[in-house]
Amino acid sequence: MRSVAILSALCVFVLFVRLASSRSTVADHSPLVSTFSIVAVDMNNGDVGVAVQSKFPNVRPVVPWAEAGVGAVATQSFANVSFGPKGLTLMRNGATAEEALRILIANDTARHSRQVGMVDAKGNSASWTGNECFDWAGGIAGESRGGRGVVIAGKGFAAQGNILVGKETVEALASTFMNTKGSLADRLVAAIVAGGKAGGDRRGEESAALLVKRKGAGYDGTSDDYIDISIYDHPTPLKELERLYKLHTLYFFRSEEKNLITIDAALCRELQAILKDKAYKHQEFYSGLVNGVFDAATLKSLNDFLGWENYDVRIRQDDKIDKEVLEDIRKNYAEWKTKRK
Repeated sequence: MRSVAILSALCVFVLFVRLASSRSTVADHSPLVSTFSIVAVDMNNGDVGVAVQSKFPNVRPVVPWAEAGVGAVATQSFANVSFGPKGLTLMRNGATAEEALRILIANDTARHSRQVGMVDAKGNSASWTGNECFDWAGGIAGESRGGRGVVIAGKGFAAQGNILVGKETVEALASTFMNTKGSLADRLVAAIVAGGKAGGDRRGEESAALLVKRKGAGYDGTSDDYIDISIYDHPTPLKELERLYKLHTLYFFRSEEKNLITIDAALCRELQAILKDKAYKHQEFYSGLVNGVFDAATLKSLNDFLGWENYDVRIRQDDKIDKEVLEDIRKNYAEWKTKRK
């Protein structure tokens, strides 16, 4: 009996070694980024981007990659991070998303442990889920749906995920993206939040990211970094992503004409009073009379205050103010006054 037990133990040990060896290339060199994501392009203005959520810390430097005028990549499961820059290089040099994806996985011996979504600037999309990705695993590229072991291709976007509660997550990513109005970023955020509500990663939540590139849309117009939001570790990263996206739109998006309102006498008096309240920011931005006259001194004081409060890209040289900025100023001032009581 003892010899049988020893033999059985030896067999189990050999099997364990073989299994470990068969996955060593992946496990030793690739992070397990089991997650769900969506890559997409806006054919109207050229925006390209990725939204992703994972039960993995700091997903931002691993999964999402994008380049204005080129496309976007999401590399996950046992992620091959080089798929990001290599995929973008292939698309930059003329390959479609599907062609680039097929080249990448053809040259990767661990392809069956990978999951990748890609979209190019012309609207072609593709997704791959390897046979060894943990269930539930699969993707949608435009009108195409597929499970493991097959490249699917479509138009506009690619949604994919692994270790999910079920296919409902990917279905929610796709349907929400297609049915949501607004900018590409609006649609990506709505899609990733819907994916989480539909089940998401069956291990739970930890990190999330939103990456969108737009030509010349960076803070000062010298870069394409339109949106780059990362949640490293958080109990509810998708809710946090929604919050940070709203902050980003306030502080980094330029005013839209439809949101501008004229500073009349009543509003001018309100702003002058806030700017004159030295206790608020421990600095008196406006030292003149609270008289409702929007003169040069009031304009300068207002712009100094807007810069102080980081509304840099909303600063104007006329008699208008962005209603989103005005709402935020009012909210913050009211909260400060309440706390003082």
